[in-house]
Amino acid sequence: MSQALNRRFYKEVNISESNDGYQILLDGRVLKTPGKLPLNTMQKHVAHLIAKEWAAQDDLIRPDTMPVTRLVNVTLELTPKNRDKLIDEAKAYGRTDLLCYRAEGRSDLVQRQTDLWDPILEWSQSRGIALKTTQSISAIEQDPMAIEAIGQYASSKSDLELTLFIHLTAVYGSVILALAVMERHLAGSRAFELSRLDALYQIEKWGEDEEAAENAAGLKAEVVALCNILEGA
Repeated sequence: MSQALNRRFYKEVNISESNDGYQILLDGRVLKTPGKLPLNTMQKHVAHLIAKEWAAQDDLIRPDTMPVTRLVNVTLELTPKNRDKLIDEAKAYGRTDLLCYRAEGRSDLVQRQTDLWDPILEWSQSRGIALKTTQSISAIEQDPMAIEAIGQYASSKSDLELTLFIHLTAVYGSVILALAVMERHLAGSRAFELSRLDALYQIEKWGEDEEAAENAAGLKAEVVALCNILEGA
């Protein structure tokens, strides 16, 4: 169940432009992060996404319905001082990427993984990131150059892009799927489906728990909302 942060205390939501970028105004007052920093963004379309989230709130403000706001809060408060850690996190996911670990044997699932995941890995290879696959549960040692290429890509991103990249990586369990979304090779929703290939296979065989289905639907909706950040970039 969603938890309310507070009752809605404002009537109008507007956007203003200044030398610091775009700000969200609630009844003329600048919206701030939980740490009291002005919630500024240099991208006008991101400001509109945030404003839309705040305008859509009813009597109660529900943070779980404002994924873009939450991501920008993290970007402003945490990312600048944690960039090195986030870059290392991206590289760590590359060493254990979901797409590299396949089911054992010759099952239908293995064939699906081959058919749907291999083309993504081939695409990433064309970007200089060649990862090996295995059917073993043991960790596979990846090419250090591929891992370094992941780090270089993460390093090249702005604070907002890096925050989104790491968030998508964590959701998918795959830095390669996140990279494909960031580079518009895959839609965020399609990458989410590909990340759940194993789970969807099990659902076909045994059915799906109602709560698990609700959680998955909510996470997918969040991914779709966050990927709107990329549309105007």
